[in-house]
Amino acid sequence: MIVVTGATGNVGRPLVQALAAAGLEVTAVSRNATADSSPGTGAVRHYRADLASLGSLRPALDGADALFLHDTGAGAQLLEVRDILDAARAGGVRRIVLLSSQGVATRPQSGSHGGVGRSLEEAVRQSGTQWTILRPGGFASNAYAWADSVRTHRTAAAPFGDVGLPVIDPSDIAEVAAAALYEGGHAGRTYELTGPALSTPRQRARTLADVLGEPIAFIEQSRDEARTQMRQFMPEAVVGTTLAILGDPTPAEQRISPTTEQLLGRPARTFAEWAGRNIEAFK
Repeated sequence: MIVVTGATGNVGRPLVQALAAAGLEVTAVSRNATADSSPGTGAVRHYRADLASLGSLRPALDGADALFLHDTGAGAQLLEVRDILDAARAGGVRRIVLLSSQGVATRPQSGSHGGVGRSLEEAVRQSGTQWTILRPGGFASNAYAWADSVRTHRTAAAPFGDVGLPVIDPSDIAEVAAAALYEGGHAGRTYELTGPALSTPRQRARTLADVLGEPIAFIEQSRDEARTQMRQFMPEAVVGTTLAILGDPTPAEQRISPTTEQLLGRPARTFAEWAGRNIEAFK
């Protein structure tokens, strides 16, 4: 049995679907778990739990063979993560796949990206299990931030409109995670995952417009405007590093990693493919 934390998220949901389609038994864990069924031949149990509450999580881990652990956030403490890993091992887990961040390598001096992420990774490496670490860059699904403005005003606002990053489709991350959870050959590996090409916020807005079949006006924000908006849902330390990545990416952050294609045996999905599957959110 495989436990998937963050099962209703952008990576967790397609991961549960991929595992179920492979005929595997899955416990889908999230704070907002519901009893809806997932496609596929495997059995899916939906379990409500919170990574901040070890007592709520322990029953979901009992009898599990493998665990997908998503990044527990900038406020996570190493001791708490080790408690989760100890509970997983006690429940029978022998394989862990951690969803980390490219920023662990590219922003090592950042407390929010490098520091917290590095602590999570180190805890997993020392957990006594077979482990695999995934380090994706920016997600194509970050475009959901435009959903409301596109629906209501046909506008999309972002800073650094012409700075390109190789954003990745979360479904590709999910497929890599699924392989690492039940196939051999991934233990002790750290995978950097990106999309297949650089794309800018302006280009992504244009792609959404093409898929939608209606024009979308792109509004380029100043750094201060973006900072004010991000502060509404991000800690200040995370905002600072995020703006640095978006506005002044390092060569490593703009590098297109071949790993996604190598692991999946096909090209990584484009932003246009992500938009095509998710355009209902923007109508």
